[in-house]
Amino acid sequence: MATIFTKIAAGEIPSYKVAESDDFYAFLDINPLVEGHTLVIPRHTEADYIFDLDSETYLGLMEFAGKVAGAIKAAIPCKRVGVAVLGMEVPHTHIHLVPMSSEGDLNFSNPKKELSAEQFKDIAGRIAEAFNNL
Repeated sequence: MATIFTKIAAGEIPSYKVAESDDFYAFLDINPLVEGHTLVIPRHTEADYIFDLDSETYLGLMEFAGKVAGAIKAAIPCKRVGVAVLGMEVPHTHIHLVPMSSEGDLNFSNPKKELSAEQFKDIAGRIAEAFNNL
């Protein structure tokens, strides 16, 4: 049975896409810690644990995530983009990319931001534009 992330990458469930390739997909987290909080997933495997990925997929995922992080940093005011791989909430490998102004921005116990659909669309558009200009 396909995971929710597989369905999102296939376009079966709507998302706020910020970047994609044949092998990877990046979209805004709908329960973000901060504006620009993005998830990056592999398209062709539903491996639950990042270290169960084959080497080619793992390295490709990290390279793609690095490009997405560059786009986030260009589009969202922040000091850097933090990286977290928790993987407990959805059984599909995913990387959290979180714009940070302080270390506290990467605390998953923090209250989640509430954003409107228009805010999500604006943020996704800015990151997508930055990604396409890299």
